Amino acid sequence: MAQVARALWPVPHALAWRLGGRLQSALPAQSRAGFAGAAGGPGPAATARKGSPRLLGAAALALGGVLGLYHTARWHLRAQDLRAERSAAQQQLNDSSVIISALKTYLVSGQPLEDIITYYPPMKAVNDQGKEVTEFCNKYWLMLDEKEAQRMYGGKEARTEEMKWRQWADDWLVHLISPNVYRTPAEALASFDYIVREGKFGTVEGAVAKYMGAAAMYLISKRLKSRHHLQDDVREDLYEAANKWVAAVGKDRPFMGGQQPNLADLAVYGVLRVMEGLEAFDDLMRHTHIQPWYLRVEKAIAEVPQ
Repeated sequence: MAQVARALWPVPHALAWRLGGRLQSALPAQSRAGFAGAAGGPGPAATARKGSPRLLGAAALALGGVLGLYHTARWHLRAQDLRAERSAAQQQLNDSSVIISALKTYLVSGQPLEDIITYYPPMKAVNDQGKEVTEFCNKYWLMLDEKEAQRMYGGKEARTEEMKWRQWADDWLVHLISPNVYRTPAEALASFDYIVREGKFGTVEGAVAKYMGAAAMYLISKRLKSRHHLQDDVREDLYEAANKWVAAVGKDRPFMGGQQPNLADLAVYGVLRVMEGLEAFDDLMRHTHIQPWYLRVEKAIAEVPQ
């Protein structure tokens, strides 16, 4: 407390302060003596010696407390202002495609992320089921200048193609996964057996998750099949989608991005990757032409420096 009092007391010299002690004057002894009146009355030094040191201590503590309270309140208000400023500049992103676009823009252009995020403003909309959803403008578009876009894509067609197939992966391909993974009760059980095994559940928790989860997802997959107007055998939709993608990539390039995977390659790969280890994935590799492309992407990802 003594240090606080010394730091806050607005005087040009340091105070020798001790609770219960005396306030020592900084004037020399000769000056103190000269302050005594001609009539012999006591000078200021004598008055200080006769005063109560406890009263002086209480006054200094009160002053220190008031100043400390003032600075604490001022700091608290400033911290609130800074939090408000940060909140205004920040935007929570829950859409994976927006996150990928923002991060890729950052890696290519080096613009501050807080600025990049503002290029993807959220908009409220009502979907086909009458539910309010949040959509993001420009979610498949990288915010690059002309030189950066030319260096990355080489032309407008490549950029447009990437956007088109990223959207296709979100709007169609991803909706084929659950109906295929949980197509039958046996496949639903096998899928949850894999989930429980990889998730390292306990014995009781694993059994509950496996059987209750499998039953729930089997029923949900039937609703998704109807909602997205899939064929009776949902495998056929999956096979058609895979072959459509392979045809779009073509035979003259290993990836849609050319010699290296682009964001569309990674989007399609990421959707299919979740089925690895399941019957639907094995059927997909056997009955379509997608396996060579899939293995090339897998190898390209493994070769990226960590």
